Amino acid sequence: MTGASSGIGAATARALAAAGAEVVLCGRDRARLEAVAAECPRGRALLVDVRDAQAVRRALEPVGADLVVNNAGLALGAEQLPAGDPAEWAVVVDTNLKGVLHVLSATLPGMKAAGRGDHVLVGSVAGRQVYPGGNVYCATKHAVRALYEAQRLDLAGSGVRVATVDPGMVATGFSGVRFRGDAARAAAVYAGMTPLSPADVAEAILWIVTRPPHVNVGELVLWPTDQASTTLVHRR
Repeated sequence: MTGASSGIGAATARALAAAGAEVVLCGRDRARLEAVAAECPRGRALLVDVRDAQAVRRALEPVGADLVVNNAGLALGAEQLPAGDPAEWAVVVDTNLKGVLHVLSATLPGMKAAGRGDHVLVGSVAGRQVYPGGNVYCATKHAVRALYEAQRLDLAGSGVRVATVDPGMVATGFSGVRFRGDAARAAAVYAGMTPLSPADVAEAILWIVTRPPHVNVGELVLWPTDQASTTLVHRR
């Protein structure tokens, strides 16, 4: 479980642990990881930055996971191109795209050798529709969806199931990071509407991975009822 120190990752770790899974929580914030791990029976924290390919390999290959939730991701800024900061673009691409690849590379060989396993990619509706100011973030999430489709072909016949869960607006710390700590701007994203909760997404992931082995729920899109598209949100 990557990006497990907060938000969707932490909620999913709790849900899987409550269902009886032994969970390994990966992230960069030791204190928050250990706090979440303490809530999970048989949970343990593993400090790792998904942007570091070698560190990911060293950390995850020995785990021998039969379920991976590839969740770590972020957005930085909402400027129109080309006004964004190239250094921030690099962080977003390195985390959302290369980080996903690093985790895939470190965990799929063991699953293929075992002839079973589940790899869940946490994408976004931003991988299906773009929106103003979303440019680089949307590009990375479109790439994650392409990786999902590619892995379905590459893993055909292996016994490994691949899924992508693509939520709309979720009340997490995502907007606070995107707007570089501007709490008022982050809160305005969810003003007057009811977003999804991290637990809503976690419940969907748990449902996917607990289907019978012959059932692969490939793509699951979750929208808040108040959100009709990436650009149309009903606000009261």
